[in-house]
Amino acid sequence: MDCDIYSSPEHQVFRETVQKFAEDELRPRAREFEAAGRMDKSLFKRMGDLGMLGLRYDPEYGGAGLDWSFSAVMHEELARVADCAGATLAISVHTEMATPSLAQFGNPQLKRDFLVPAIAGETVSAIAVTEPDAGSDVAGIKTRAVRDGDDWVIDGSKIYITNADIADWLCLLAVTDPDAGYGGYSQIIVPTNTPGVSYDLLDKIGHWGSDTGQFHFEGVRVPVSNTIGEVGRGFQQQMMQFQDERLVGCISGLYAMEALWEETKRWTEQRVLFGKPLSKMQNTQFKMAGLWTRIQAAKELERACLRRILAGEDATTLITAAKVFVVEVSMEVATECMQLYGGYGYMKECPAGRAFVDTRLAAIGGGSNETMLQYLAKQLGF
Repeated sequence: MDCDIYSSPEHQVFRETVQKFAEDELRPRAREFEAAGRMDKSLFKRMGDLGMLGLRYDPEYGGAGLDWSFSAVMHEELARVADCAGATLAISVHTEMATPSLAQFGNPQLKRDFLVPAIAGETVSAIAVTEPDAGSDVAGIKTRAVRDGDDWVIDGSKIYITNADIADWLCLLAVTDPDAGYGGYSQIIVPTNTPGVSYDLLDKIGHWGSDTGQFHFEGVRVPVSNTIGEVGRGFQQQMMQFQDERLVGCISGLYAMEALWEETKRWTEQRVLFGKPLSKMQNTQFKMAGLWTRIQAAKELERACLRRILAGEDATTLITAAKVFVVEVSMEVATECMQLYGGYGYMKECPAGRAFVDTRLAAIGGGSNETMLQYLAKQLGF
């Protein structure tokens, strides 16, 4: 625990609340969610009742009005305890990827209609940006929203959308003026039960406890009043929303790997090989010591991001760097721990085996590591 960030009694009480929820309602059902390919949607209502879904949002709309340190506590404990990367991803999509723009830029009526039930856990949201021909290159999206009176008419498709099967509405980024460059995109709320909206589920190699799909939009009509913020400001708003996504990805990945390191340490102490515990072999000791060091370094970078945010400063450059470094550490920890488990590590039931495929997503989602390094180079003046 980092005392200068999580020092208050309120942090500790909230941490215990999240731990209990994860221990009682997520961890025991982790393999169930993975077998079903989705998290139990009803648990969002339970989280809403516990005040977990609108930590940084305005109390006027049901939020808690807290800062990023409480969000960090929640995602640390979910990642550490839940034992289901898919479920924690489904939750973070709702809290840190699909709703931040609405909370920051939405008008009061839009917040009452969509943010209030989202914070209460009565509805679930998803973020719809990536397309078959445009992933990290967000400016390359082609889904169009054409104005017709008081409606947008939307045509196009979105792919790799987490929460596709359980989402009640999408925070969708569409082209609203193809001649306006970066001023030609808008974020639009699209209820998934709108006529013309359909989706197909995709079969992933990891994160089995969450559902992912491809959406199709054919003549979908939604009110122009469903636009988040100003028409034409969607690209800039989405870039800001990505910062929340990348930071929570760092937090979740890092603390899941810390839990895996601890569990692997226990395994090496119990596993006897050539007449002595695996933990007593020099190779194991070197591997585990090196991983522990990398985890601590990643923690310091992640906490530096949090300190800057809590101080009201721009953390974009640090978050970009953290996105790359923490992901690399997470993949390294998963790979090395899997090796220490031996043949068992290749089994789905082994935590290292699941982590091996789960961590790989982070180097692609939320902006690939290559894209992050390109952004970072520009931020550093190259």
